[in-house]
Amino acid sequence: MFVRTVYATGDPDRIDRTLDGLATEAVELLSGQPGYRGYGLFADRSVGKITMGSWWESEEAERASDEALGERRRELLAPLAGTVTTEVWEAVATAPPGVAGPGARFRLSRSDVDPATVDTAAEVFRDRVLPVLAKQPGFVTGAMLADRATGRLSVGAIYADQATFDASRGPTADSRAKALTTLGGTLRSLEEFEVVVLDRRAPQQ
Repeated sequence: MFVRTVYATGDPDRIDRTLDGLATEAVELLSGQPGYRGYGLFADRSVGKITMGSWWESEEAERASDEALGERRRELLAPLAGTVTTEVWEAVATAPPGVAGPGARFRLSRSDVDPATVDTAAEVFRDRVLPVLAKQPGFVTGAMLADRATGRLSVGAIYADQATFDASRGPTADSRAKALTTLGGTLRSLEEFEVVVLDRRAPQQ
């Protein structure tokens, strides 16, 4: 699968209006496009930061949906009146889709590895990291996204509530450090968000 991510920043005083618009329209708009497999909307309201991702069965479905919905996405993000960065990734390792209700939290890390080791990174995440995450109370789902050309990785994990999210920080940090040491990778960022919307659908058989 392929994932289109959007990272937007702006005035915190205007973030609620932007989130309301996205939460109201995004899933309906996206799910009407061929190849749609999911959507997540995440926010840090205190600093005026939004990240979101839409999941697609193929590169072609991702491109077609972007052409169809790009203008409306820009309109929905306009109230934030800040910066917007859009990227496309390949989902190289994923946990089964889960359900996140009110109070769920999302952790996002970005790292770099040698592009030649992306498949190895996916294997390490799938075989070593995901089993650790899956044993943690409150774990909902997680995924590794990759840009194969550059070796950039984006790893996300969702937890059911603030308490389990907080408790997961230590074990997750240890697992992340071991994985990056194995891969010779470099951590670039680590962020935490509230989950505003999560709609993940199992791949079609």
